[in-house]
Amino acid sequence: MKKMNNEKAWAIGAHLVMILLSLLALAPFVLLVIGSFTENDWATANGFSYLPGEWSIAAYQYIAGSLGTIGKAYIMTIVVTGIGTLGAILVTTTFAYMLSYTQLPGIKLLNFLTVFTMLFSGGIVASFYVWVNVFHVRDTIWGLVLPNLFLNAFNVILVKNYYLTSVPDSLIEAARIDGSGEFRIFARIVFPLSTPIIATIGLMTGIMYWNDWTNGLYYLTARGGSQYYTIQLVLNQINQSISFLAQNSGSVTQAASLPTTTARMAIAVVGVIPILVAYPFFQKFFAKGITMGAVKG
Repeated sequence: MKKMNNEKAWAIGAHLVMILLSLLALAPFVLLVIGSFTENDWATANGFSYLPGEWSIAAYQYIAGSLGTIGKAYIMTIVVTGIGTLGAILVTTTFAYMLSYTQLPGIKLLNFLTVFTMLFSGGIVASFYVWVNVFHVRDTIWGLVLPNLFLNAFNVILVKNYYLTSVPDSLIEAARIDGSGEFRIFARIVFPLSTPIIATIGLMTGIMYWNDWTNGLYYLTARGGSQYYTIQLVLNQINQSISFLAQNSGSVTQAASLPTTTARMAIAVVGVIPILVAYPFFQKFFAKGITMGAVKG
């Protein structure tokens, strides 16, 4: 009886701690949303507060002035995220399937090279030269899809370990005895059994593509690649325009009317909303995929 009471007390304490940590993690985002609806002059004078003295939608009205550009950027971001995520899942899962063959000749070298890329890279200059002069991705949509994000060594290791621990070898051997080839085994057995880890790496990769703006900075020029601007690039451009207008406006009244402080908060809210909408659909797979993919059998 005493043991049961102790376990119950520990469970209650653990839940209270997790609730507290969840509230602490949620608090900055709540402040972000409230800050975006705060009147700019009040926020500048008093700072951001959970109970602002004055409310305003001026920041969103300013962003709405670029609604056409933002809408196009959202579509481009969805396209880039979709192509990049699907491509990354295909490449990652097939490469990890090959690495899961522990008896394959040269497999130790391939595993070493995979881990090596997590520790060392060619650097920005070398990567930029290769992507621009060899693969010619500059001012194309592939400049947002291929560099840096298309294949992630960490995701490959997660998926490989998931195959080793969660996909029964007996099923694969039985399929081989029945005459199935490797592509058929992968498509009919391994891939369907790997839903949790696929959803996990898909979510992480999708978030990386959605939030990425450095590839656009490197590989898209304003003259030749502006039609491929994603939402992060456009919002960053709006943010820079606000700062420029505030610093160089010839009219003091006009400069004061710009929502320079709260607009930055509104820009962050606009950029993060789609991720918040998509995450609940993947949450049930996330913990299971991370846990099983991180354990080596």
